[in-house]
Amino acid sequence: MAAHIAISMKPKSNNSSSNNCCGNGYSSDVSNGSDNNSPSPPPSPLKPRLTHTLSQCRRRLRSKTKSFVRRENLGSGLNFRRNLWYLLVLPLLYVSGLLMCVGPFSGLLGYATVPGSVYRSYENFQRLWNDIRFDNSSSLQLSSVWKYKRRVKVQKPCPNSTARNHFSMYRTSIMESPGSSGYLIIDANGGLNQQRSAICNAVAVAGLLNAILVIPRFELNSVWRDPSQFGDIYDEDYFIDNLKGYVNVVRELPETLMERYDHNLSNIPNFRVQAWATVNYYLGVVLPILRDQGVIRIAPFANRLTMNVPSHIQLLRCIANYKALKFSPPISSLAEKLVNRMIERSSMTGGKYVSIHLRFEQDMVAFSCCVYDGGEAEKFNMDSFREKGWKGKFKRKDRVIVPALNRVEGKCPLTPVEVGLMLSGMGFDNNTSIYIASGEIYQAEKHLAPLRKMFPLLYTKESLATPDELAPLEGYSSRLAALDYTVSLFSEVFVTTQGGNFPHFLMGHRRFLFSGHAKTIKPDKRKLVILLQDMSISWKAFKDEMKVMLAESDRKGMMVPRVKKFNRKTSIYTYPLPECACLQSSNNSTIKLTDSANVLDSHLRTHKQTLIK
Repeated sequence: MAAHIAISMKPKSNNSSSNNCCGNGYSSDVSNGSDNNSPSPPPSPLKPRLTHTLSQCRRRLRSKTKSFVRRENLGSGLNFRRNLWYLLVLPLLYVSGLLMCVGPFSGLLGYATVPGSVYRSYENFQRLWNDIRFDNSSSLQLSSVWKYKRRVKVQKPCPNSTARNHFSMYRTSIMESPGSSGYLIIDANGGLNQQRSAICNAVAVAGLLNAILVIPRFELNSVWRDPSQFGDIYDEDYFIDNLKGYVNVVRELPETLMERYDHNLSNIPNFRVQAWATVNYYLGVVLPILRDQGVIRIAPFANRLTMNVPSHIQLLRCIANYKALKFSPPISSLAEKLVNRMIERSSMTGGKYVSIHLRFEQDMVAFSCCVYDGGEAEKFNMDSFREKGWKGKFKRKDRVIVPALNRVEGKCPLTPVEVGLMLSGMGFDNNTSIYIASGEIYQAEKHLAPLRKMFPLLYTKESLATPDELAPLEGYSSRLAALDYTVSLFSEVFVTTQGGNFPHFLMGHRRFLFSGHAKTIKPDKRKLVILLQDMSISWKAFKDEMKVMLAESDRKGMMVPRVKKFNRKTSIYTYPLPECACLQSSNNSTIKLTDSANVLDSHLRTHKQTLIK
């Protein structure tokens, strides 16, 4: 026993052998950079002590491990909170800096304005006008504008070629009975192309639910103020006939159901559907109610169906948009005349012309809250127009309006002079015929004058049609927009200046017609406003930038989003291929691209005969 005690009282050695049972002790913590406040322990004092057992060593190790983990978690929490603070504060600093630079304080503080925040396009036009007028460089030929002309490759046989079999299998497996589930009524709201979207979505939903679609109703929009109904804009018989075999369409409910609601469709309870509703939502929530009641009314119906649907339901959107929807005879007849007249007036460019969707109307200028060169008078007029049209919406305390910031971010409608400078810079010369698709241009005489200087062959529906021809459509904005849509559809170049449903549908329709290429110029407005504010830029330098912009539009014109990048809002109306490339009828013959393709062929043949004569 004495010998044992003597051995136990010997001081511990500092060599590595003393820590064999606890290899992760204090010394190891320090060597690994542990954030421990205690220094390495000194040698044990000379006092009687028993040798560590294995269990004691493990307890020490667990204690040290828990302490280390707590310290690590604390450090991670502090780092996360610090990073979160940066994520929240840095954007606020960035925005406040922009507000200081481009907002009302910049003049008081003496800061230079952010490039592109001030409208100086007309001044730049005046400075560059002589260079534009006497530019002797070769002009761009409309026949060679687009270099990318390859077709979008589609699998063969087409995935949609057995669409009817898809519907038959779908109804057998999903629906309880082969008959219809009931009647679907939708109220389409908005302007011409927002209503078009609602119609196509309604056809898809009717096919999804195996419902009978009642001809869609159009709501009276407070902005468009057009009381037109479906039959005033589209050919109802053509719509019903071309959807046979896919979706049954009727003009009105049967008498028994009409009696239940006192012959007034507005008495049918309105069912609210969430935006971008999924297929599962319609099958799980809407379908049981439809079966129970026999009829369901959904209003409003804009954007009430996700873009991601099964291929045979997606096909219904394609059939509705490109096959079943045809403008009514009064509209299509006049539209064909306007297209022919544009081709005739474009003889110097081989019958090809440029169309521009110019959103520089008073309501658009007011809504954008952008500032141009009208001074205080313009500001007063725009404030009055906003108050009249939107009733205090722009005067709310939580609404901060910074016109210069809107311009820097590319949210301001392009003016006619800006569009003219862009096209001239791209190489279009003054022999180019241009069609303006627009409502009433804001201060048209003033703003269109420089565009006419650059492009004398400038036309609108008002200048192409006679007053008598336009009279039946006057006061109906959607019917007039249908004329613009058709003339723009057959242009060699379409220029979009502000976005919205009109250009999105038109870009998709042109992709569908022209071998997958949109043939659209979509300006980089953020870049353009910077160039047009630069009062030292040379005409040559500006042209170089515009040619790059044109090439980029050409490249993007044929792009199709990859499947992985499609989301619930990626519009099949803007990117219809390859989903809509395989429209086929019941006898497996290819469906024609609506009357549009026949009209285009007719126009080209007529124009060739005119040239031969």
